[in-house]
Amino acid sequence: MFLRMLEEVSVLLWASLLVLAAPVSGPVATVHKSVISVQPPWTTVFRGERVNLTCNGFHFYAQEELKGYRWFSGKARPRETPGNTLEVRDSGQYRCQAPGSLPSNPVHLIFSSASLILQVPYSVFEGDELVLRCQKRGREKLAVVKYTWNQKIISGSDESLDLLIPKASLNNSGCYQCIAFLENAYVLRASKTNVQIQELFSRPKLEVTNSQPIEGNPVNLTCGTRLPLERPDTPLRFGFFREDGAVISNWSGSPDLQITAVWREDSGSYWCGAETVTGGIHKRSLPLQIDVQRIPVSGVFLETQPQEDQLVEGETLVLVCSVAKGTGNTTFSWHREDTREILGQKSQRSQRAELEIPVIWESHAGRYYCTADNGYGLIQSEAVNVTVRSIPGIKRGLVAGGTTGGSLSILLAVALLFYCWHQRKPDVFLSQSLGPASSIPMAPLSTGDDSQGGTIRRPLTVGPPEPLNPLGPAPMELQQLYINVHPRERDLVYSEIQITQPGAEGEANTFRTSLEDQHVSIVYSEVKTQL
Repeated sequence: MFLRMLEEVSVLLWASLLVLAAPVSGPVATVHKSVISVQPPWTTVFRGERVNLTCNGFHFYAQEELKGYRWFSGKARPRETPGNTLEVRDSGQYRCQAPGSLPSNPVHLIFSSASLILQVPYSVFEGDELVLRCQKRGREKLAVVKYTWNQKIISGSDESLDLLIPKASLNNSGCYQCIAFLENAYVLRASKTNVQIQELFSRPKLEVTNSQPIEGNPVNLTCGTRLPLERPDTPLRFGFFREDGAVISNWSGSPDLQITAVWREDSGSYWCGAETVTGGIHKRSLPLQIDVQRIPVSGVFLETQPQEDQLVEGETLVLVCSVAKGTGNTTFSWHREDTREILGQKSQRSQRAELEIPVIWESHAGRYYCTADNGYGLIQSEAVNVTVRSIPGIKRGLVAGGTTGGSLSILLAVALLFYCWHQRKPDVFLSQSLGPASSIPMAPLSTGDDSQGGTIRRPLTVGPPEPLNPLGPAPMELQQLYINVHPRERDLVYSEIQITQPGAEGEANTFRTSLEDQHVSIVYSEVKTQL
């Protein structure tokens, strides 16, 4: 007796440890016990009838090697059978243990000697068809049968003696009784029987790897539930949702979901749902709050490409604003320190942003800085001193003329281009005076073509301009220009520009590279048309 009690206590301890260690994840049975099935499926039968019990195992755990199947019945000594079926005729609780599994849950059987019994199935799960049968001993037929649920009449029919609930739910659990009316108007009442509808799967629980993740990091969600031992292969599907009704993922057979990156606006309450593929059993988890953490920006830094001491007029300047730390949507802006003007602004999920200035001039020199803000306050970088070197030589004159000559030089150049296009002449030689009140007097242009389409080279002369300002520069004698251009070509292109200034004795000084002197003249020595 003592050894048997010790054995049973040991089995129960092992079962408890397995329950505590079992994880809650996915539609799997977490406690690997043996399972008993009953045939016929009623827990109450008439005395003298037989019931077959079948023991099924899962081959997960074996405290000891069993050659057969072990059966337990009350206080009787356990016995083993070579097969997994046992025929019983006596009332009592029965358990079994298959090789490699823990002992099963008990099954309580009643072999009744009453005249009328209510037969209920041994095991009923959500979504199953529930059948209750009122049976009378002997050959006398029943005229009418009524059923009560928690002392309330729920059915009475002359057509069927059984109570049928097509799709059982947990709410159908309770105390049932049947009342039979015989043909001789005699009434029989069966004993009350408790019916417990079992969960097909437990209420899902939503779990997250980190309930306070950092912006930009992945998050894994798991919708965990348990299936009963009797229905380990029940197919389920899972869905993930936000409390505001947003669908995170469509229904699928996987209880896991990976979100590759979460952001501050993804914070909120989440829940998951589990449902049967067939049967229409649906359950949802309790809400789970996820608060995505944002790291404030810090270490704002501005750099230039090329570096600030290597900038040359005419090049492209790129201002790169970066942060050492900071997550989420960051607003970058670029500023010039002396003017306080905003050069540009960008908002993006990045720790680095660029602002491009296509062409940099000497007038762009100065101190620049940038700012960054991701919602926790504006952070400013240190100012960077940008210096721009001018290009010496002939081409420098064009740049200087465009930047220091102001709008007057631009208007003169536009007028020159328009005139050349209007005349549609291939050979052009013009002079522009940049005096205080300069103008562009233009002499008629002459050209000629031979019959073969070739070019007739002839000298082009331009008369001296009439001075508008008596203090202006003296007119210069221009050189001849010979060029071969097709007369149908339209767009004009300056191919060479010289800057000249009369010397002390009237000679052209070709070494000046600045237009600061008001008496400087620009000579466009060659003007082409281009396809």
